[in-house]
Amino acid sequence: MTEKLIIATRASQLALWQAYHIKERVEKHFSGVEVEINKITSRGDKILDRPLALVGGKGHFTKELEDEMLAGHAHLAVHSLKDVPTYIPEGLELVAITERQDQSDVFLSHRYETLEALPVGAVVGTTSLRRRMQILQKRPDLKIKDLRGNVNTRLRKLEEGQYDAIILAYIGLYRLDLLKDIPYVEKLDFMIPPMGQAALGIEIVENDERVREIALSLNDEKSFLSTKLERDFIAKIGAGCSAPVAVNAVIEGEEITIRAMLGYPDGTNILEASLSAEVASCENLGEALAQVMIDDGAMEILDKAEALAFKEEMPERL
Repeated sequence: MTEKLIIATRASQLALWQAYHIKERVEKHFSGVEVEINKITSRGDKILDRPLALVGGKGHFTKELEDEMLAGHAHLAVHSLKDVPTYIPEGLELVAITERQDQSDVFLSHRYETLEALPVGAVVGTTSLRRRMQILQKRPDLKIKDLRGNVNTRLRKLEEGQYDAIILAYIGLYRLDLLKDIPYVEKLDFMIPPMGQAALGIEIVENDERVREIALSLNDEKSFLSTKLERDFIAKIGAGCSAPVAVNAVIEGEEITIRAMLGYPDGTNILEASLSAEVASCENLGEALAQVMIDDGAMEILDKAEALAFKEEMPERL
């Protein structure tokens, strides 16, 4: 007898790629399971005229999917893990993290070869306060403008000349095969990624052992561990998407290193720290790093950063 598994997903092009990728993996691994895709337009995808942090943050990309699961209309949701808040609603569980891919932020331009090649006062598009902070730390002479819309909309705005360059996540462009159409592409290796970048989070309804079994077949243990430490850090430090925070954990051999950076959106008052531990004893490393930064004044910096984030004196927004 054929089993049916319903996956809830956002209706954006990238989210659908991710959902169909998971559908293919599940159906290949479980020959008796038929996967159906439940497409949902999230509030975060509908409100494109304001910065994300002003409409409730990243939770707007996940809430409707979670509501569908809680209402019994889906068994499982596929999320970009970076969009999943550290708080998971009662009745649901984040059980699996797929193998992490390339986490790079990437510079894109039709006129300039690299970030360094941009002239003084050039206009760079990004919505992310994390990217804004790191770009302005390196190039305080640039002008940052807000950039919303799906990937294709953002690329169109770049092509139309509304920006001299924009910064996006490499992995989404790679998955949608969009890099070939952009004359100048540069991976920004100096930038620390956000929590969960380039991994998919698999969320299920609690107490459904069959769905749990299916979800666990998608899990990558190293990615699960790395992203858990990143999420622990964010939860401890209390940073939402209206705070410029970068955090990344990397496993090399038997050691794991987590590094983080936070500061003002204008690239000043930067605080950076890192900790390393043996993989076998790293369970509290994310929280430990958060505590180190809290002891160094992180909470005061974040409070001020949040107050500054959307003030009129901040760089102009489109």
